[in-house]
Order: sequence, then C-alpha cells, then structure tokens
Amino acid sequence: MSTEDAPLPAAPLVPGGPPHILIVRAPYYRTITEDLSAGAAALLDKAGATYETVDVGGALELPQAIRFAVRGNRRFDGYIALGCVVKGETDHYEHVCRETMSGLMRVALQYGLAVGNGLLTVATPEQAIARTRPGGYNKGAEAAAAVLLSIAAGRSLGGL
Repeated sequence: MSTEDAPLPAAPLVPGGPPHILIVRAPYYRTITEDLSAGAAALLDKAGATYETVDVGGALELPQAIRFAVRGNRRFDGYIALGCVVKGETDHYEHVCRETMSGLMRVALQYGLAVGNGLLTVATPEQAIARTRPGGYNKGAEAAAAVLLSIAAGRSLGGL
C-alpha cells in the first residue's frame, strides 16, 4: 500500500482522563516539520488530548529530549517524535536514521513509554511532502494516533 492509498488516521478513544502529550520536533526541514506538527495537533485536538511542543537541534536529539522529559518533574502520558531526514550523498543518512530510530525504541522500552514515531526517512524532499499533506494523509497525524492507541493499551493493561 502506498502513502496515497493509506486510510487517513483517526482519533482513537482513550479511556481515562485526557492524555497529555509531549511533541518533540527536529525542525531541520522546517516546513515539513510544521506540516507534521499540524497533522499531529489536529488529531490530538479531535481526541481531546492536551500537548506541549519542544524543538531540538536534529533527529539524533529526539530520543535525548524524551529521556530528559522522563527525568523532569512534569508528567506526560505519551511522546511524539517528529522530523525529517533526507538522504544525501554520504552514509551519514544511514547512521542518523538507524541511531535515532533505535534510540526512540530504546527509550520507549526501557522506560515503558508510549511513543509515536513521526520521523520521516526519505530519499527526496518530494517524498516528505507527499507524507505531510494538510487535510490528507499525514505521518504526524499517524504518529499521534499511534501514541494515543499505545496510551489506551497501556491504561487498559495497567501499565500507564
């Protein structure tokens, strides 16, 4: 299934109180990240969730910021990581993608966190634009739906 054929993400019902989400953004590609953020925010609003946003220097810092939040004194029910990495001429792309994705999974598993992954890893900016359409298919909205579903599962299993 291609991105164009995928169903639009829907706002899932989350039992309990409204979830509070931290959206962590790596705005290296600012327009792409803003469009991802808009998609995530729209879906969170529909679900009745509240959220805060923080920006970091780049994709590699996304898992670090989530870990900082876990150590902090504010409580979040879930986290959404947003950004875009576009393949360049060197192998730096592979390192950034691998380490960021691994870091996001590690922090989620180590600390039992609900994390929605909205980091685009694409060959061209055009591929990113196709995945961030306002009012259409949007990976930011997909990441928001994923974190809300994880929160719902965690709450029903007694883990959150």
